[in-house]
Amino acid sequence: MLNLRSYSSRKTLLAVLLVWFGCGHVALSESDAATSADAKLLVALTADFDRLAPQTVRPAQGYIRFPFLIPAGYYAQMWDWDGFFIGLHWGNQNAADAKYLRDWAISFANSADAEGYVAGCITPDGPRPLFGKFAMKPFLAQGALVAAEQLHGDSWIRPLWPALQRIVAYRERTQLDARWGLWFWDNAMQSGADNNAALTNDPNDRSAILAVDASFWAMREYLAMGALASRLGHPAEAQTYRRKAAATRRAILKNLWLPREAIFLNRRRDTGAWIRVISWSSLLPLADGLLSPTDARRMIRLHLLNRDEMRSDSGFRSLAKNDPAYNNQAIINPYSNWRGPIWINANFMDWLALRRYGYRAQSRWLAVTLAAMLHRDIAQWGSMHEDYNAETGAGLAPTPAQSPGGKFAGFVGWNLLAEDMLQCEASQSDGHCAIIREFSLESPLAHLP
Repeated sequence: MLNLRSYSSRKTLLAVLLVWFGCGHVALSESDAATSADAKLLVALTADFDRLAPQTVRPAQGYIRFPFLIPAGYYAQMWDWDGFFIGLHWGNQNAADAKYLRDWAISFANSADAEGYVAGCITPDGPRPLFGKFAMKPFLAQGALVAAEQLHGDSWIRPLWPALQRIVAYRERTQLDARWGLWFWDNAMQSGADNNAALTNDPNDRSAILAVDASFWAMREYLAMGALASRLGHPAEAQTYRRKAAATRRAILKNLWLPREAIFLNRRRDTGAWIRVISWSSLLPLADGLLSPTDARRMIRLHLLNRDEMRSDSGFRSLAKNDPAYNNQAIINPYSNWRGPIWINANFMDWLALRRYGYRAQSRWLAVTLAAMLHRDIAQWGSMHEDYNAETGAGLAPTPAQSPGGKFAGFVGWNLLAEDMLQCEASQSDGHCAIIREFSLESPLAHLP
């Protein structure tokens, strides 16, 4: 059967790694032994993912006119940020497979209505509004830009440009608080971190919270829109989007950053009261380098690497351990649990932050730890879970009882990013760290007006 994920440079890396650990009779230094162990783990995880990753691609069906990306197993739908992160993995493994991210972008853009509303989930039967009419998260322009850069062509974006602009304008009308210059979600479900304790799902308190994650993703979407506008020959529009990105960045630093506590926190829109909850989203701005090295390292030291807060032996928690709401329950319906368990996409953002600010030993530890956890999960269950117990590393949801027919369904989505992180760390070469360049948008924050 054709291995959809193989390509020459990937094969070369694996061949080199096999040579590294194949000479078991050679006496190894402690660092060499660690490299050998990492290489073995990467080969094992790659074999796992060669089997599982193709499950994330479905052929065109019904309303969806292109092959589409799904977090296979428990979910058969195409989701906004799930598809984005899965598409990053495919493109990182093989630039030609950025076609899946391109098709994801085309499908979501083409589902925009006249106002610019796009549902965060699309099925073969059409868009699927969930828990009310909340719009997709700000990832569409980012995905289109990454796909265009990897595929070395953007002619397919030109027909989408009016829809992309409508979608951004709709988000500005419905999720931007002009008084604060910051962004909010309708509810925690819209954020994707379904029950994030820093947000709310109270139907009587909708759109109540100025959110670090909503503002961070919106800033990145403006940056991507600016880059796309430049590619399409619209310099004035490019400058406008970059100015808006810069304004959001300033508002995040002015209104959501507490320098004495070295943390980003959410606030209430009505009173400005701080939401004193340290969650995974508090760390997001580190991934794009919003802070000076001094402030960032203090934040990483005090919070991300703090065992009483975010760090566990199995990775980084989604909620600080010392928060009263912290737990590791295996819940999935109606809300997946973002109040403690380890999520691979959140840890991917933490990994980017560690590398950006020079914590290379810690980024390597994280990549190895996550990969080993997933490899054990696959060995036990034949697939993966969507989140993991931060104290034990055991898979949580979906349980067999939560799966259709009582048979473990699994989850194969953004967990695939674990391979990309470990490849980057194990290769000791930037040639296998393309995913960093893909996600960084070439570090445009350094050039904001």
